[in-house]
Amino acid sequence: MAQPSAAAYSTGAPSEPVELTVSEDLLSKVTDKELLRTGGLIGGKWTQATNRATFHVHNPATGKVIATMPKMRADETLTAIAAAHAVFPTWANTTAKERGAILMRWYQEILNASDDIAAIMTAECGKPLAESKAEIAAGAASVEWFAAECRRVTGDVLETVDRSRRMLTLKQPVGVVAAITPWNFPMSMITRKVAPAIAAGCTVVLKPAEATPLTALALAELADRAGVPDGVLNVVLGDAPSIGHAMMSSETVRKIGFTGSTAVGKMLAEQAAKTVKRVSLELGGNAPFIVFDDADLELAAAGVVGSALRNSGQTCICANRVFVQDQVYDKFAELVAARVAALRVGDGAAADTTHGPLISPAGVEKVVAHVGDALAKGAKLLVGGAVPQLPEPLAGGNFYSPTVLAEATIDMRCFREETFGPLIPLFRFKEDDEAVLMANDTEYGLAAYFYTRDLRRAWTIAEQLEYGMIGLNEVAIGSEVAPFGGVKQSGLGREQGRHGLDEFLEVKYLCMGLNYS
Repeated sequence: MAQPSAAAYSTGAPSEPVELTVSEDLLSKVTDKELLRTGGLIGGKWTQATNRATFHVHNPATGKVIATMPKMRADETLTAIAAAHAVFPTWANTTAKERGAILMRWYQEILNASDDIAAIMTAECGKPLAESKAEIAAGAASVEWFAAECRRVTGDVLETVDRSRRMLTLKQPVGVVAAITPWNFPMSMITRKVAPAIAAGCTVVLKPAEATPLTALALAELADRAGVPDGVLNVVLGDAPSIGHAMMSSETVRKIGFTGSTAVGKMLAEQAAKTVKRVSLELGGNAPFIVFDDADLELAAAGVVGSALRNSGQTCICANRVFVQDQVYDKFAELVAARVAALRVGDGAAADTTHGPLISPAGVEKVVAHVGDALAKGAKLLVGGAVPQLPEPLAGGNFYSPTVLAEATIDMRCFREETFGPLIPLFRFKEDDEAVLMANDTEYGLAAYFYTRDLRRAWTIAEQLEYGMIGLNEVAIGSEVAPFGGVKQSGLGREQGRHGLDEFLEVKYLCMGLNYS
């Protein structure tokens, strides 16, 4: 294990620094060692926990510890909030041109460091290097988009109701923002919150997932190099309940951005109500994928495998329930099974790996439970259905073979619950209305997909599906230019696009009286 420089960290007290380390294996994969930070960032200083507590970060492919990090709590969070609050007036007063220029430098720093960030990301979250690099490109694109979009923020001059007054609106930054991000996309979930917040003139306290803090810290290091002023971006790590409570109870924090489970999102929304914070929530999904009898079956099969098994099924917009019209069911099942059988599970850092591990043993257990439940209720196993036997050091990893189940039914757990793992259950339907009914039979409403060549059917189904995002003959629906978000219990607000910037702006109305002498 490698010991970082003690001078790099500040506790705010004269006590000796604790041992915060990064494994030699990870160090060997990263060219720019300064990206491997092992402390929080508060007011421009790399900082450890005041109580000297620590936690471990594991490689999910091997189960081995790759870093020891400071386990921060409420005290450090309040200090970070204070740092963000102190610099907010100055940052909010900068011009959009100035903020955009800094964001563009951050964007370039990210691109220059993309190979190192990909190595870090794959080590801590397990996804194959190709997926890590794709996420970096998408995350950087968010920074680039908001660097330009902030210069297009405008108010309005309103038509007055009488000539003694003039009416106009301004848009101003909301204030200090708290951002809480998940482990499955440890970079892009950060940039789609932090970039628009900074672009709007807000300051940020970021809490990344405990499983994947290293990517977040690399981004913070690059932001510092790009010239983001001290205190504009702060990062706290560790005790999620304690950090979250400090963020939500603070009257200084005026906005919360969260991506994660619906259960936690509901809790945060309830806590935010006590101080009337603005809230953006990107929560759970249970995405339907509908294949109609006139679909391009090869295209649909490629789409469902790519969507359902991306990041080993650990995305909120994964195809979770696949509904196939009876006339093409058997052919489609055959096409999907053939594609899945050709996949290779292993260490994400290996060149021939197509699918990496799940993030934790609990993730594997949930897939095992869903597959077991489905088989017990009559599903037929086409491919997978087991924990693969892999050689050391992967024998200790969190792996499950990509799995396809035929003859799935609505009484199975994989219909009602989001699996968040490499499972493709195939359900039959006969009529269009039946498919829509099953697709909408969930409390979630994030993303949905369907494949058809019929224009009338395309319009009708798109209007009937109760989801915030629809992919028609396409699964690559995410983009920095388009609004991302759901309906029902999948969340509130939108990220990305021009709508994503509006989430961090307040509208102020100004009425000017002209009847003075």
